[in-house]
Amino acid sequence: MRRLLALTCCFSLLTGCAGQAASPDGIWINQPLIDAAREGGPLREALLAYGPNLEWQVDSQRGMATYSNGFELGEGQLVALEPGQWRVDYQGDYHELLSLDDQQLVQQANSNGPEQRFSKPQNAAVAGAPLGSSFEAALYQAYLGGTWKIREGLGKDGLVLFHPDGRIEGLPGAERYALCLAGDCASMSGEHDSLWLQLGEQGSPWLFQRDGEQLRILEAVNRAQVDEVPEYHPGQQVWLLERD
Repeated sequence: MRRLLALTCCFSLLTGCAGQAASPDGIWINQPLIDAAREGGPLREALLAYGPNLEWQVDSQRGMATYSNGFELGEGQLVALEPGQWRVDYQGDYHELLSLDDQQLVQQANSNGPEQRFSKPQNAAVAGAPLGSSFEAALYQAYLGGTWKIREGLGKDGLVLFHPDGRIEGLPGAERYALCLAGDCASMSGEHDSLWLQLGEQGSPWLFQRDGEQLRILEAVNRAQVDEVPEYHPGQQVWLLERD
C-alpha cells in the first residue's frame, strides 16, 4: 500500500509539472533579424523587414516586461492571461500581447506592427548589462564575425577582427565600433548603413556598404547646414575589406 501511494504521488507530481505552462522569463532576442543580416546584405533592409523590436526581457516574478528597439526601452506590467499567453500594459492604455510557441516568444501583430519572434540567446549578456546587449553581441558576431582582409586603404593586406563586444582589431585609427540600429544615427544616415568608429575618446560616424563577403567603409559627408541636424551621404571609399 505504501509503495502504491508513493507511486501515485510521484505520478501526480510529474503530471502536474507537465501540465504547467512554460515560463516566458529571461532574455529573448530577434533571431530572424540576425539570420537575415547573416546573409551579407544591407543591415538596414534586415532591420526594416524584421524590426522594430530587438530584444525582450521578461520577469514574471516582478510582473515586468521590457523591450529594446535599439534606441529606447519600453517597460510595462506583465499580466498573465490563459496558459502560454500574457499581456504587457504600458502607460497611455497601450499594450502588447506575448505568447510562447515551442521555443520562441511571439510578439503578436497589432495595429502598430507585424508579428515578431524571439529566441533565447546562445550567449546571454552578463548580469547588469544594458538591455539589448545580448542581441547586439549576437548580431555583431553573425554580421561581422570572422577575419577580414584590407584589400584597399590604409593598412592594406592587414587583417581586421570585429569582436562581438564592440572591440575592433587591425583597422588603423579605431579600437571600438558600433553598428547603427535605430534612433538619431539612423535618421541622420537615411537609407544608408552607418557605424561609429572610435579611438580613445575620439570617434566619428562612417557609412558602409555590405555585399556578401565585401565591406566598403566610406566617409560620411554631412550635407546639412551648420545649424541643422546632420544629414550624412556616402563620400570617398576609405577601406575595402574582404572576409576570408
